[in-house]
Amino acid sequence: MGKRTVPYWRLSGFYFFYFASLGVLIPYWGLYLKSLGYSSLAIGSLIAILPATKLVAPYIWGWLADNTRRCMLIIRVTSILALLSFSLVFVNQQLWWLAFSMVLFSFFWNATLPQFEAITLNHLGNDTHRYSMIRLWGSLGFICVVVLIGDLIQQYEVGLVPVVVFISFVCISLSSFIVPEKLNTPHTDHTPIWHVIKQPKVMAFLVVCFLMLCSHGPYYTFYTIYLQEQGYSSHMIGILWAVGVLAEVIIFLLMHRLLPVFGARKLLIVTLLLTSLRWLMIGFFVDDLSMLFLAQLVHAFSFGVFHAVGISLVHEYFTGSHQGRGQALYSSISYGAGVAVGSLVSGLVWDQWGATYLFVFAAGCTVLAVGIVWKFIQPVRG
Repeated sequence: MGKRTVPYWRLSGFYFFYFASLGVLIPYWGLYLKSLGYSSLAIGSLIAILPATKLVAPYIWGWLADNTRRCMLIIRVTSILALLSFSLVFVNQQLWWLAFSMVLFSFFWNATLPQFEAITLNHLGNDTHRYSMIRLWGSLGFICVVVLIGDLIQQYEVGLVPVVVFISFVCISLSSFIVPEKLNTPHTDHTPIWHVIKQPKVMAFLVVCFLMLCSHGPYYTFYTIYLQEQGYSSHMIGILWAVGVLAEVIIFLLMHRLLPVFGARKLLIVTLLLTSLRWLMIGFFVDDLSMLFLAQLVHAFSFGVFHAVGISLVHEYFTGSHQGRGQALYSSISYGAGVAVGSLVSGLVWDQWGATYLFVFAAGCTVLAVGIVWKFIQPVRG
């Protein structure tokens, strides 16, 4: 990667702080809401708001970015607006006010990552297979914060969670101002984006993304609560989250070699099968710490390999003037619709059926995705 042309550390710094914020929100926001006395259904619904806004917000901002070609300006403005919007959670903790605050802040917050992915790939040019070498710093940010907060919650109280989220948003906003703009190459092809989406392989890919992230809904929403109810300490919960993301970092270091050798299709099939196994291990062996550690190591595939392959395929399928909206669509379908549906199902099922059935549902989603990849996503070269 040419350091003279690629602002490696500035790109990496943004990823570090962005995913540090996720290191608080994903594992501990549900725990914070539980401390406020909310039911499982209310927790699932409030958490579902965060990905649900990805159904609309990233595509709106992606359309604006494609037409103005000013991705970094949009990222800076929306980062600041997300910070200001999140500050509303300190005003009131009533359900309707928290829901309003979550909708407003996530509408702006969800604009940043898809556009930053496009900026990163534009900086990389023909070296897109090296994306994971930059993205791994996001995983390191997640690890640092998830372990730190686990220890702090054990010593103090869960009420510090929104404060840490706010601080991380301040860092995201500041880091966005040091990343230079990088315009995508002007494209003479003005074909409507629907002509790209309606291709069978593209539609299949988007359905697979939805199913994969739907399967993560129970994990993102109730994994921390699940472990706490089984008697695990906040410190151990933080360690388990960190182990998963550490495995993700290791695979990111290898992806620039794995992707060219094995190709997207083989990596997707292996990843989906291992993810199915992971959910079953969590659902049936929660009382066995060694099994939980093993399940977390599979996060290297569940997120690391899957995301790197996903970003690569989006960059391949959506080119030129469709690039920003392609990244936004990927984010909307997977981390938006997928996680939102998974979170809502989790809130409905948790009390009535329990965690085991919930994680069986998750495994079912990924098994179905394997069949779709097998039939519709073929290798470029036979």
